[in-house]
Amino acid sequence: MMVSTRGRYALRVLVDLAEHQGDGYITLKEIAGRQEISEKYLETIVKDLVKFRVLEGVRGKGGGYRLDKKPEEINVLEILRVMEGTLAPVACLAQDSKPCSRSADCRTLPLWQGLDQVVSDYLQKFTIQDLVRQTEA
Repeated sequence: MMVSTRGRYALRVLVDLAEHQGDGYITLKEIAGRQEISEKYLETIVKDLVKFRVLEGVRGKGGGYRLDKKPEEINVLEILRVMEGTLAPVACLAQDSKPCSRSADCRTLPLWQGLDQVVSDYLQKFTIQDLVRQTEA
């Protein structure tokens, strides 16, 4: 499993906004500058975060983005699932996959299921607030 730039950048955007939440709405230009990420690429990322109701966006003068939830309510696992689609280590464990005809005889399936569970359990423990605290330490 490899988390794409979409997943990694989404977390960086959310941490950035959490760190600057007292500043009101933050423009993509400001976030892009601080995070050294293309503003154009960020547009696609924040669009999904708004759709998922993690961010609130306002257009026009004084507009920008801000968190729509408290940082401690935004779970890292949920964000990565939204951005990545799946975190499954193998295709047969992806949420929308068709049942594998070999699953009953697959000697490696328990290994992949265990790995999938370990990754999910680990990521479930973290919120955006936890990531903010790590950067403050």
